[in-house]
Amino acid sequence: MKTFRPAFALMGALLLASTFQSCLDDDNDSISIRYPNALVTVKTSTDNAFYLQLDDKTTLLPTNLKKSPFGEKEVRALLNFTETNEESKGYSKAVYVNWIDSILTKPAVPTLSTTEENDAKYGTDPIEIVKDWVTIAEDGYLTLRFSTLWGGQKTHFINLLTGVNPENPYEVELRHNANGDIADRRGEALVAFNLKDLPDTEGKTVKLKINWQSFSGKKSAEFNFCSRATTETANMLHGETEFVTSLE
Repeated sequence: MKTFRPAFALMGALLLASTFQSCLDDDNDSISIRYPNALVTVKTSTDNAFYLQLDDKTTLLPTNLKKSPFGEKEVRALLNFTETNEESKGYSKAVYVNWIDSILTKPAVPTLSTTEENDAKYGTDPIEIVKDWVTIAEDGYLTLRFSTLWGGQKTHFINLLTGVNPENPYEVELRHNANGDIADRRGEALVAFNLKDLPDTEGKTVKLKINWQSFSGKKSAEFNFCSRATTETANMLHGETEFVTSLE
């Protein structure tokens, strides 16, 4: 079971950006660089080239980084980049990476046999999904900005369960186990779930439904979801596509 510690991922990204820009004057350009302007998947192609997947169709070639700062791991990350006029070498755009910061990236997990087993292993503690530009289903991932309560003393567990509805394989459930670490302090973080084990949509867009226990009761939301293309196919695609997220 993967875990997240009660750190504030969004604040961390802003602090990281400020560190990168500590030597710049406080003008409009430096301020814009302090904040993420993209959410990407950090990938390596079949010929071991490092690149970034901006959405289902748009790929970015970093001109100032030859290797992934995260090693061989494929992760989702917040990014601040600037477009350049350099050769894109078959990718959609060539970019200069001002800064990049990975977020918690983990696979979805299959539901257990009974609700009681899920409750015991994955928890029933409330959590809120925040409607935001980084709350999105794209490139085979469901990325969520979320908030909850924590005391900062113990590790929390967050998981996305698949197979919760035998009649709809694209219905999932978000679970939070606070491990008894509950206080009155609200904090936010980011997590990305790899949906590679869901049935291939074969190029079609379907509705991905997510259920969760909020602080005001059970909630659900729907995302437009399309299984990710292969690396070879993604490298040849250009342009951007819009995904609409609906939160109740």
